[in-house]
Amino acid sequence: MAAKDELSYEQARAELASVVERLEAGGATLEESLALWERGEHLAKVCQRWLDGARERLDAARQAADGRE
Repeated sequence: MAAKDELSYEQARAELASVVERLEAGGATLEESLALWERGEHLAKVCQRWLDGARERLDAARQAADGRE
């Protein structure tokens, strides 16, 4: 699923939580806030790709199980 340098779901989720904390804490410049926001958007997409992949695998496993009954 992941490219060699792609983050795992857990890594992306943890970094996203950190980005959110930093944004909520305030005190960053506008440029820093924009960079954090952009990073957060990227991390959210990485997490969503992992979740979508997991859902596809579960659906495939269920279909395979249903076919064996």
